[in-house]
Amino acid sequence: MTVKAGLTAKRRHETGKGPARRLRAAGQIPAVLYGKDQEPISLTIDSRETLHLFHSISVENTIVNVQIDDDKEELETLVREIQMHPYRPDLVHVDFYCIERGVVLEVDIPITYVGTAQGVRDDGGILEVILHEFRVKCIPSKIPETIEVDVSALDIGDSIHASEISMDEGVELLTDLGQTVCLVSAPRVEEEEVEDEEGLEGEEGVEGAEDEDGASDGEEGSED
Repeated sequence: MTVKAGLTAKRRHETGKGPARRLRAAGQIPAVLYGKDQEPISLTIDSRETLHLFHSISVENTIVNVQIDDDKEELETLVREIQMHPYRPDLVHVDFYCIERGVVLEVDIPITYVGTAQGVRDDGGILEVILHEFRVKCIPSKIPETIEVDVSALDIGDSIHASEISMDEGVELLTDLGQTVCLVSAPRVEEEEVEDEEGLEGEEGVEGAEDEDGASDGEEGSED
């Protein structure tokens, strides 16, 4: 199911660093909207509203309906780039890409891992997640909210590859089919315990050798 959200914007007539700084000081941020065969549109969006929206959606695959000024028609867009302040949690600039209905596009879809792997549940193994998202190709109305990967049948040493993931009709997986998605590895605690035991044995051996050396030295001294 395609997820949609809304955002209001105003056309921006001034560009450059000076106007951009003044916008940010007023709680606004500069943005640009572009698309195929479309002239870029410079915009101003509210910083607080935009941050709140971005924190509540999956930015990579959510269609954002942008309402510009008093235009009757909203533009369907995808967020293509977000620039953040280097050391503050503040937005600096946002790029929106205007999409066309019925036209295929490429998007990144987050992966949701479902279930508890058998090797984790029964043998204390560790589920190692390699991929967090899939790259897919589809029309906007087919964009999935998430792609589920069921890991419940995995035992220690088992893995899932991209070739094993089924897509909804009309959605093409672009991720390399040979790519490992996740795997279950053996518990690492046992290895650490073995290393600790070996270390203790080594220490005992050293202490034993010291005791023998000490005893020998004592005996030689008594003979003198």
